[in-house]
Amino acid sequence: MASTPAPTTKADPPGAYRWYVLALLTLTSAFSVADRLVFGILVEDIKAEFALSDFELGLLGGAAFSLVYVLAGFPAARLADRSVRKNIVAAAIGFWSLMTAMCGLATGFWTLFAARTGVGVGEGCSGPSSQSLVADFFARGELAKAMGFLTIGASMGTAGGLIIGGQLAEIFDWRWAFMLMGLPGLLLGGLIYLTVREPLRGRYAPAGTDMAQQPLGRTIMSLVTNRVFMGLALGWAVQIMIGYALAFWMAAVMLRQFPISTGDVGLYLGFTFFLGGIPGPILGGYVTQWLCRRDERWRAWLPGVVSLGCVVPLALSLTSSGFGAFLGWFGLAYAIYVASQAGILSGIQAAVEPASRGFAVAIALFFNNLVGQALGLAVIGALSDALAPAQGASALAIAVFGVCLVSGLAAMAIFAWTAAQMGPSGYLAKMRGG
Repeated sequence: MASTPAPTTKADPPGAYRWYVLALLTLTSAFSVADRLVFGILVEDIKAEFALSDFELGLLGGAAFSLVYVLAGFPAARLADRSVRKNIVAAAIGFWSLMTAMCGLATGFWTLFAARTGVGVGEGCSGPSSQSLVADFFARGELAKAMGFLTIGASMGTAGGLIIGGQLAEIFDWRWAFMLMGLPGLLLGGLIYLTVREPLRGRYAPAGTDMAQQPLGRTIMSLVTNRVFMGLALGWAVQIMIGYALAFWMAAVMLRQFPISTGDVGLYLGFTFFLGGIPGPILGGYVTQWLCRRDERWRAWLPGVVSLGCVVPLALSLTSSGFGAFLGWFGLAYAIYVASQAGILSGIQAAVEPASRGFAVAIALFFNNLVGQALGLAVIGALSDALAPAQGASALAIAVFGVCLVSGLAAMAIFAWTAAQMGPSGYLAKMRGG
């Protein structure tokens, strides 16, 4: 086995290498989302072959993945707070890539459900370590910007899963799409293992910060009683119902509303995700960093504003009869939505101690996946099935909009409450110490 490169130290000057690591972690995020959401462009083919309902598709896209994702995330996060994080990321991407390929061998609902749980196990192990690594390669003043770039991975993965998955399904079939999408992640895992140096944990933390990992019970108590962290985590869980609704169900909405092939939907929708999802996180990161120099509460205020703001162009998209207008309004809605992520992710990392960052991400992702993905996708599927007799092909679009509207309103309320907890005597004073 290759030896692990020595950790970087506080004396190491920041330079190009940290951007190289961020690029690899961004690609990891892209592969994670692509392998998770390629299912969205394949749902109509899978539905037809296995005679599944929209509710069952929602379970496969959400619960099958999310339930084990959150369970695997806790022990992996605990390990990330005291072990070599880059090795965890490398192993995780290798495992979930193999399980993505296994989805192509499914023979029915339950075998596909089992393969999706394997994808969830692997991906659940990577998020805490990745975000914790970024926080030790970038100082707090740059953290929102770095997290904005990291968020690009989700947009790249969503677009790539739709474009590549749709073309593979068109050329071959949905089974080969899963298999060919999964295998390249093995190469990325090897590159991370061989070339990434583990940074010194907490290298940018304020002087005197306790770097020792606390007992599990004390760690959990410190996090659940941290109002800023819990507000950001719960707000993120509610508002990401919008993100999963768009990433998972919009391909099916287009296939039902327009006379277009699966390959063309993947191509057009994927490029729309790309065009909206690349500038949105970058701009959101820079705007968050600029606003936070004036008031740190913008880490919560900005996500609250955009969570509700993106619903307006989404409504215009879903009610458009023209294909171009549908895509144009949708791209704007998605760009607004993803601008929120930098504030949320950087706020979570800054609100907790370095020795509990990985576990904090695991708790946030626990709510994120159970509420945002498992519950959100299943509710949309159930609403679509219930509305179908009266609304026909429009039922799914109505269900998507209804859930996104409720999510946007609830998220804005939660983030507003969170901002109110960021008083100058507590949270802000602590953040300014780094």
